[in-house]
Amino acid sequence: MQEASLHQWLWHLTGVYNWAVKKIEHDAEDGIYYSQKTFQNLLAEHSNRMEIPSHTLQGTLTQAYTAWQRCFKKQAKKPRLKGKRNKLNSIPFPDPIKPPKGNRISIPAIGSIRFHKQDLPEAKIKCGRIVKRASGWYLCLWLDTEHKFPVKQTEAAVGIDPGFKTLLTLSDGKKFENPRELRKGATRLAQAQRAHNKKLTARLLEKQANRRNDRNHKISRYLVENYKTIYFSNDNFKAMARKFGKSVTEAGLNQLIGMTTYKCRTGGREIKPVNSFRTTMTCWKCRALTGPTGLDELAVRQWDCACGAHHDRDVNAAMNVLLAGAGAAHERGIRHIEWCAQYPSET
Repeated sequence: MQEASLHQWLWHLTGVYNWAVKKIEHDAEDGIYYSQKTFQNLLAEHSNRMEIPSHTLQGTLTQAYTAWQRCFKKQAKKPRLKGKRNKLNSIPFPDPIKPPKGNRISIPAIGSIRFHKQDLPEAKIKCGRIVKRASGWYLCLWLDTEHKFPVKQTEAAVGIDPGFKTLLTLSDGKKFENPRELRKGATRLAQAQRAHNKKLTARLLEKQANRRNDRNHKISRYLVENYKTIYFSNDNFKAMARKFGKSVTEAGLNQLIGMTTYKCRTGGREIKPVNSFRTTMTCWKCRALTGPTGLDELAVRQWDCACGAHHDRDVNAAMNVLLAGAGAAHERGIRHIEWCAQYPSET
């Protein structure tokens, strides 16, 4: 009964969202703009007819309103209408929710819902959102609390060179291999798609996404816990994806950098992007441009510089990212004096 109600709500809220998107678009063409509160009041009497809580209806209107605001500010693309290929899969509950009792929680207009018990910190639940996924229904809660996790007391800085065969290479030599979740599950996914089993296909894609999220959460947590300052090569992953395809998209590097960024704010760390120009071909010791260049030399993973230094391609790039982030110049022939003084055995 509760699941049927949620499905019915999603159907109605999809129509509300699409109406809101088109309403804002057409009125903006005529020079008519709304404040958020005024826009929410346009459907003030419709919640009773749809048998949906008024604040849930207002939350959907706010979602469409925020999408257009981001578009007007050039922060996002034009919002798309929801439909069969772009489904609305969440129901907002903007009001505070009472704390769960045991394995049950009370949701406005839905009633008491049983869930798999999970420990929550002692905090006020500000709002919630029910999300429909291939594996079932999930309740996302926003808690009024301060999120913290322990970090090491260190002054260490690290440079990061993102990659695809090796997911991340750090300037201290540590490497995170790419587990390639997409390729490992490609055979089973293709079987489900050939059988036109949409539910199984969606479930397999969700599992791959969950594995990728779990991997990126663990790696970003490790970086924030162990380094005070993080410099990463600011590559254009979208352009790389157009050239190299799945090898780029399955790595999820944009997501990994995003997770590291917000965890740095939580852990009191600092993360800075660094221009990746010539980081591969520049010897980090003598600053000579003697390394491999171009697509033809992507297979060259080890190389020797004229100064006698032997380099791992990725570690050398990560070292150059660290030097550039710390303020060293990339011009030929300039040596980073502070680095050499700190690590005399490496020069």
